[in-house]
Amino acid sequence: MTKQDMTPRQPRTTGKPAGVSLNRALSKLGLCSRTQAEVLIAEGRVRVGGKVVRNASLRVDLNRDRIVVDDRPVVAERKVYLILNKPRGLVTTRDDPQQRDTVYACLEGLDLPFVSPVGRLDKASEGLLLMTNDTQFANRLMDPASHMPKTYHVQIGTVPDAAMLARLRAGVTVDGETLTTNAIELLRSGGRTAWLEIVLDEGRNRHIRRLLAAHDIEVLRLIRIAIGRLQLGDLAKGTARHLTPEELVLLGG
Repeated sequence: MTKQDMTPRQPRTTGKPAGVSLNRALSKLGLCSRTQAEVLIAEGRVRVGGKVVRNASLRVDLNRDRIVVDDRPVVAERKVYLILNKPRGLVTTRDDPQQRDTVYACLEGLDLPFVSPVGRLDKASEGLLLMTNDTQFANRLMDPASHMPKTYHVQIGTVPDAAMLARLRAGVTVDGETLTTNAIELLRSGGRTAWLEIVLDEGRNRHIRRLLAAHDIEVLRLIRIAIGRLQLGDLAKGTARHLTPEELVLLGG
């Protein structure tokens, strides 16, 4: 054995502090969004270990630290998993600086803890949107490594021929990003419009709209109809419901 072999090995360190930031902790516990948490912290309404904390980036241990907001202990809420049929015209966010209507309008009147959207649909898009307070579940679905396919039905302002479909399937580079799809199929056409079915396993910002715009194709409607094996089905527009245990299995939950 060499001298080097006898040298005790030092544990690897990542340099990253343990725990999570206080504002993220409040979000993970289902109390509010990170933005709302920052306001609560700045107002001196949050205590950790009995002391008022005004630093939103303070690292806390969710398993050990006692966090209190407005003199009420914060405990983990029950896990909630929702499917929502998002209408057009709503933004996928909790707090919108422009005061636009958000998807949370669809949850009014429901007895729910704080939930967040899993990914996004832009304001003009519609269809299947998941919402949950289970951050591990959400992160797993959004992780590009999961290759979770998402299926969209897209109405366009032209009737594509075989050559156009081939160009779309080949992908395109826009602003340094390569935009590709898993599959593009013509569903039906009539007059001057057509419906395409497009499947993605990644979700770059306005992916489908940018891909089609690069070919001067107008998008008239964009509807997400499935995530993995979970189908939107006949859920009414603007309506949300809890996922069934069988549907969670379809998502790998």
